[in-house]
Amino acid sequence: MKMKIITTVLLLLGLGTLVKAQEKTTSPEFLKYTNSKWVDSVMKSLTPKEKIGQLMFVAAYSNKGKEHETEILDLIKKWNIGGLVFFQGDPVTQVRQMNMYQKQARTPLLGAIDAEWGLGMRLDSTISYPYQMALGAIEDNTLIYNLGVEVARQIKSTGLHLNFAPVADVNNNPENPVINYRSFGENKYKVTQKSVAYMQGMQDAGLLTTAKHFPGHGDTNTDSHYNLPQINHSLERLNNLELYPFKELINAGINGIMVAHLNIPALDASGKPSTLSKAIVTDLLQDRLGFKGLIITDAMRMKGVTNNNKPGIVDKEAVLAGNDVLELTQDVAKAILEIENAVKKKVISQVDIDNRVRKILAAKQWAKLNHYSSTPSKELIKDLNSPKANLLKRQLVEASLTVIKNDNAIIPLKKLDTLNIMSISIGDTTKTIFQKSLSLYTKINHFNLGNNADAAIISTLKKEIEKHNLLIVGIHDSSAFPKNKIEFSKALTEFVENLPSRKTIVSYFKNPYSISKIKNIEEVKGIVLTYQDNNITQDIAAQLIFGGVSANGKLPISIGSKFKSGDGITTSKKIRFKYTLPEDAGLNSKILNSRIDSLVQQAIANKAIPGAQVLVAKNGKVVLHKAYGTHIYSDTTKVNLSNIYDIASVTKISSALPALMQLQDLNKFDVENTIDDYLPYFKGSNKADISLKQILTHQAGFSPWIPYWQKTLRKNGSYKWNTIKKDSSARFPLKITDNMWLHHNYKKKIFKAIKKSPVSDVKKYKYSGLLFYLLPTMVEKITNTNFVDYVNANFYNKLGATTLTYTPSKKFNNSSIIPTENDYLFRHNPIHGTVHDEGAAMMGGISANAGLFSNANDLAKLMQMYLNMGTYGNEEYISSKTLKQYTSVQFPENNNHRGIGFDKPYLTYKGENSNTAKDASKESFGHTGFTGTMVWMDPINDVLFIFLSNRVTPTRDNRKLYTLNTRTNIQQVIYDAMQ
Repeated sequence: MKMKIITTVLLLLGLGTLVKAQEKTTSPEFLKYTNSKWVDSVMKSLTPKEKIGQLMFVAAYSNKGKEHETEILDLIKKWNIGGLVFFQGDPVTQVRQMNMYQKQARTPLLGAIDAEWGLGMRLDSTISYPYQMALGAIEDNTLIYNLGVEVARQIKSTGLHLNFAPVADVNNNPENPVINYRSFGENKYKVTQKSVAYMQGMQDAGLLTTAKHFPGHGDTNTDSHYNLPQINHSLERLNNLELYPFKELINAGINGIMVAHLNIPALDASGKPSTLSKAIVTDLLQDRLGFKGLIITDAMRMKGVTNNNKPGIVDKEAVLAGNDVLELTQDVAKAILEIENAVKKKVISQVDIDNRVRKILAAKQWAKLNHYSSTPSKELIKDLNSPKANLLKRQLVEASLTVIKNDNAIIPLKKLDTLNIMSISIGDTTKTIFQKSLSLYTKINHFNLGNNADAAIISTLKKEIEKHNLLIVGIHDSSAFPKNKIEFSKALTEFVENLPSRKTIVSYFKNPYSISKIKNIEEVKGIVLTYQDNNITQDIAAQLIFGGVSANGKLPISIGSKFKSGDGITTSKKIRFKYTLPEDAGLNSKILNSRIDSLVQQAIANKAIPGAQVLVAKNGKVVLHKAYGTHIYSDTTKVNLSNIYDIASVTKISSALPALMQLQDLNKFDVENTIDDYLPYFKGSNKADISLKQILTHQAGFSPWIPYWQKTLRKNGSYKWNTIKKDSSARFPLKITDNMWLHHNYKKKIFKAIKKSPVSDVKKYKYSGLLFYLLPTMVEKITNTNFVDYVNANFYNKLGATTLTYTPSKKFNNSSIIPTENDYLFRHNPIHGTVHDEGAAMMGGISANAGLFSNANDLAKLMQMYLNMGTYGNEEYISSKTLKQYTSVQFPENNNHRGIGFDKPYLTYKGENSNTAKDASKESFGHTGFTGTMVWMDPINDVLFIFLSNRVTPTRDNRKLYTLNTRTNIQQVIYDAMQ
């Protein structure tokens, strides 16, 4: 006994030197209500037993049905418990229950929840934000503060008032089974900064908070849910490391602190769990550290405290130690009885009990429970999943992504035309979101390997790898929480360990600690850490690799000897599209999505179009990318985002025009020259002295179009002998349909028809597509290169626009290509997989008038390059000077609104008869297509709009799309959403 007393005295002396004199602390704000009128009145109304009941917080579930509700109601009515801690269920039921429980409570209940990463930690239909380890990688703590504000809003919306967060443990033990990814990291300063930011965000938004797990649970390999962990560090080490965040949080005014179940001999030699230790709870936390707020036990049903301690007695011991709130008391009746007896025996005074109850009541008044009103649940799910809340999640993930290897700045990928890319998702046997998002940027061949992949499968895969010069590997995690382990087959382990032999980028979706278990992984060219595996981390990691977002995260923990805390390479600013939410670009998603959906559905319902793709980008961010309807009216095949459309006259600004602008920059072309300068065939013709600028602005007096196909027919309807045959041959090699083959010299007839066509003396705006049939040949003569090869090599391949193509049926199955018209005049077939325009079809499908096919996403890359004034993906395609010239009105004095090749808004807005939305700027430009397509760019507002449809099905006579004014109405919605 004497030795025990001496040990205790020495320990107390040690505690005296443990903490330096505290700076002036900020007391929790709620303490100002400790002696308020309301608290006084409640205290007078409570019996001693009811006061003890206020210390009890019990577990509540919204998914356990009526029987559980009855049990909770009984505890409320019989024992006047102080609060409820909610666990699994759904938010609407939780609100209903909390309203019911509050109605039956004599003293308002404090509602708590363990929502470290948001309501999604406990409730379905709600958002799970990144784990704290991911947040620990974020450099901008303003985002952590904003998270606190949003989490507080959501928790309060479900009728609760207290969050058991943040976790302030410094996780310096990689094998920690219970804290680990729940910690902000191993650096005590960063853990502290982020804990304070998270706490302040929540408290500023009116939510009570609790720092945990005091005095520090980060350096243990035992889970206190199942046993009592022991921490054998010295007082000096504890003071300098484990206690540091808690001291700073106390100074910052944290509301509450949760005490862990730990055995810490340096603080209490008795072996008691810290929750039951007066030396830790009272002497250290309250007296030495000066904490005056709520002291809450960790769950009193955890084996770290219940082993060798009986229900009721253990609760009494926790109160004697100095705790205010007993979380998840196992037996409320026994606990109250034991504490009541302790008061009667004067082991604990009634004054102490009263002071603790006053603190709890003061916290309730701060949470406005003195003026309680029921919590509404109407549209709760929608409110909890608001665009703003979801955008915050994406922002947090984006800011957390950490590049720890980036040899030769491989990330973001550049020069896509030089890359033949293969992706492998390991740990997921179906195509992943990661892979789908990678495919937004260029063509990629995807493969998957399960964790148990055998040698035979891997051997086959290796042969495929040899066909590629870049490998992107996603290593996935199938567990609900990121485990610190690798569970690969032997063959898969060897395969992953040999990845460094290739040009490889790894995106690691598992617990970052576990990457140390993979030999040689640090030798790959690039490594991205995401800290956890979900749809958003996969999506944004893919965007990072291609430069849709940049990386700024810093590693919050050390990974063995391979990577150190603080490592993290900042990648260059975004160079390609970012795919995100409208709010990320300052648009209102409700307006944007609902009204565009409504307008497209209106068009479909009125049979103006069977389906469509719509893409909207602002500030280089794709904020709407949707597919609607079906391929044709009589089919059930739904349009998807990878389907490709005939873009018709949008080809004019997507093929030869960018080539001419680029050639102008190279001084190989001048738009002021005449047509015969580049096509001598036209010398001496009525078009010889007309400048190309006049022709491209449609004021050269050319005929609008020539029905070339009609010239193939005799009066009796049969084909002339030197035009079309049913079978192919050397003389008839150009396929129009399976049973229509065009004479090899017919292109000359088209050129001749254009050459001989009349030219009006009146030089005013009159749309003509004739020149665009000639431009591919002009480009070929200037460059001495096949036209398709030229545009592919200089534009489409570099952009990663792999579906932007001529003659799509040579590359894609018809199931991927949207049909157009049922041609009863010329081809006598449904047009599917070949160009709709008859003249372009007779040019072998390759013209600058029409002929290009694309999906909205790939076409958008070219258009965004225009909007960027010539650059995209870290490459310059066209100078800004040239683009500004071509996209400007050239002859306004002649009432001509056109740019060079590009369409422009009418000089005077004409209401519904205008070619653009009312709010489109005068500097905007674009083009429309006969098949029902439209692309439009607004450099003043940095807006890109793409609409693809096949309004010509079943026939071109269907003009309802024009009548409904669908395209420009959708365009106006974009501007409305900006306001």
